[in-house]
Amino acid sequence: MNSYIENLNWRYATKKFDTNKKVSHQDLELLKDVIQLSASSYGLQPYKVLLIEDKETRKKLQVAAWGQSQITESSHLFVFANNTNFNDSHIDTYIQNVSKTRNLNIEDLKGYADFMKSKISPLTSQAKENWTAKQSYIALGNLLSAAAFLKIDACPMEGFEADAINKILDLEKAGFKTTFLVTIGYRSKDDQTQHYPKVRTPKTELFTTI
Repeated sequence: MNSYIENLNWRYATKKFDTNKKVSHQDLELLKDVIQLSASSYGLQPYKVLLIEDKETRKKLQVAAWGQSQITESSHLFVFANNTNFNDSHIDTYIQNVSKTRNLNIEDLKGYADFMKSKISPLTSQAKENWTAKQSYIALGNLLSAAAFLKIDACPMEGFEADAINKILDLEKAGFKTTFLVTIGYRSKDDQTQHYPKVRTPKTELFTTI
């Protein structure tokens, strides 16, 4: 556990990446495993993750991300997009996956499916969007921790024009909307941010025991 805390102290929101260093295929697959295995409400994972490798696409995204250099200088770019049209059919697809994976009769899962539908379907469109976006942030936390464990730098980003990125990636037609971006790679020695002391709320103020 001490090493885990050390890794969290080591990581920071990297502002400048070393363009000569790339995350290996093996480590990239490990990070994808971490995202895939992340917890989510009911296990539904109501989001999509795009891995942007195409250089021209990343240049376009950089413009939509206020010109931030991480978009093009990092080794890899993840775009997390939450489902904006979540409905009963998505639950049905999930139940089919549960049935197949666990070798269960789908009829035996009807009660669980109906329960999920009774809780999610009545939500307003905005409430559903908020809910799907929140689920993707759980995966973000796991991604950042796993990257730190692998000594891979990362920068979660919410500074961008969502509508522009949605258009570039043609997300809205697919029923998704950009939630946040994550750049990964290896810090540049010129990134002064790595030397800043980590600033966090003191435990005495952050935690309340009842």
